[in-house]
Amino acid sequence: MKRDARSGLQWGLGIAIFLVAGASVSAQDTGQFQGSVPAGTAAAEPIRLTLDGAIQRGLKANLGVLTRNTTSETAKAQRLHALSALMPQVTASYGETEEQVNLATFGFSFKFPPIPGFTGIPTVVGPFHYMAAQAFASMKVFDYNARKTYSAAKESEKAAELSANDARDLVVQAVANGYLLIIADASRVESLKAQVTTAQALYQRASDQKTAGLSPGIDVLRAQVEMKQQQQKLLAQQNQYDKDKLSLGRVIGLPPGQEFTIADSTPFAPLEAMTPEAAVQTAYRQRADYESAKRQVRAAEEALRAARGEWYPTVDVNGFYGDEGPSINNSHGVFTVTGAVNFNIFNGGRIRSDVEQARAALKQRSDDLADLGGQIDYQVRAALLDIRSAADQVAVAQSNVELANQTLGQAQDRFTAGVADNIEVVQAQESVATANDALLGALYSHNVAKAALARSLGMAEQGIQKLIEVK
Repeated sequence: MKRDARSGLQWGLGIAIFLVAGASVSAQDTGQFQGSVPAGTAAAEPIRLTLDGAIQRGLKANLGVLTRNTTSETAKAQRLHALSALMPQVTASYGETEEQVNLATFGFSFKFPPIPGFTGIPTVVGPFHYMAAQAFASMKVFDYNARKTYSAAKESEKAAELSANDARDLVVQAVANGYLLIIADASRVESLKAQVTTAQALYQRASDQKTAGLSPGIDVLRAQVEMKQQQQKLLAQQNQYDKDKLSLGRVIGLPPGQEFTIADSTPFAPLEAMTPEAAVQTAYRQRADYESAKRQVRAAEEALRAARGEWYPTVDVNGFYGDEGPSINNSHGVFTVTGAVNFNIFNGGRIRSDVEQARAALKQRSDDLADLGGQIDYQVRAALLDIRSAADQVAVAQSNVELANQTLGQAQDRFTAGVADNIEVVQAQESVATANDALLGALYSHNVAKAALARSLGMAEQGIQKLIEVK
C-alpha cells in the first residue's frame, strides 16, 4: 500500500491544534492548548464519550482556556488599578503619645541671675501625654492621563474577555478534530481487520490448492506475504488509534489512565449552500478574536491619548481633618486643605518617548487587525473549498471502493477456477485497501473542513455538532 493513501488521516492532534489556532496563536499558546489540568481519578470501567461530552470536558480543563481566563482576570485587575488613580484616596490613623523632651537638645539653655524664690526654667519638659485621631484624603480633580489610561484598561479588559471566548472556539475545534481522528482511526482498524480476514482466507485457499496440486508454491508465498503485510498494517494502525485516544484525553483533561470509547459516528452529510461572501461577513460579525483585535486597537488609541495627556496640567486636592489633645475629653479639631495645579515643563524627553512608544504600539495593533481580517477571509474561503473538494472526493472514493471490491471478487473467482495465479488477487486486495483508505481520508477531511468552517465563522462552540451532524 502506498504511504500517501492515508494522507487524510495523517494529521496528529498537535498538528490539528496548530491548524486550528492559525497565525494568531503563538507556539507557546499551541502547547497550552495541547495540555490540560486533569481532574478526578480514573474509573475502573471505560467511559462512553460523546462529542458533546468531550467538548464540555475540554472547555473545563484545557490549559489554553484556563490560561486565557487567567489573563482576562489579570486585565480586570489592571482596570481596577487604573480606576483607583481617579478615585479619592482616604486613610485614617489614631495614635497616643507619651513623651519627655530635653530642650537642651534643641539649643535651649535658660540661665537667669539668682532671684529669691525662683528656681529657674527646667530644660527637661514632661513626661506628658497627648492623642491624635486623623483622616487624610487626596483626590485628582483633573488628570487627563489617568482618565485615558483607565479607558485603555477598560478596552484591554474587554479584549481579554473576547480572547477567552475565542480560546473556547479553539478548544472546541481541537477536540472535534481529535474526536473525528479517533473515529477515522477506528474505521480504518475495522477496514484492516476485514482485509486481514480476506488475506487469511486467500492464504488458506492457496494452501489448499497447492496441496491439491492445482497451484504452485509461489502462490502460497504471495498470499502469505500479503497476509503478513495486512497484519503489520493492522498492528500499526491499532497503535496509532490508541495514541490518538491518549492525545484526546490529554486535551480534554481526562484522569491519567482513564479508558474511554467513542459513542458518536459521523456519517457523510453534504453542507448546505453557502456563498463565500456571506460566510466572510458572518465571520467578521461573530469572530471573538476579530472583535478582540478591534478592542486592542481602541486600547492602543486611548493609550496614545494618555501619553499625550502627560503634557496637560493636573489638579489635585489634599487635606486632613483630625482631633488632637491631651485626651479624648480634652481635644479639639484640626484640619488642613491644599489645592494644587501641577505642570510638566521639562522632563528630559520622557513624555516624547512615551508618545512614540504608544504610537508604535497603535501601528502594530492596527496591522495585526488588518492581518487578522485577511486571515479570516482566507480561512473561510479555504474551508469552503476544502468542504467542496472533500465532498467530491467522497463521491469518487465511494465509487472506487465498489469497483475495487468487484475487481477483487472477479480475481478471486479466476484464481479459484485456475484461470489465473494469485498475482491478480494480491493486486486487487491492494486496490481495495487503497480505495478504503481514500474513502476514510475523504470522509475525515470533509468533517474536519466542516469543523474548520465552524471555527472560521466564530460559531464552533454553538454549532459545531449541528454542522458536523454527529449521530
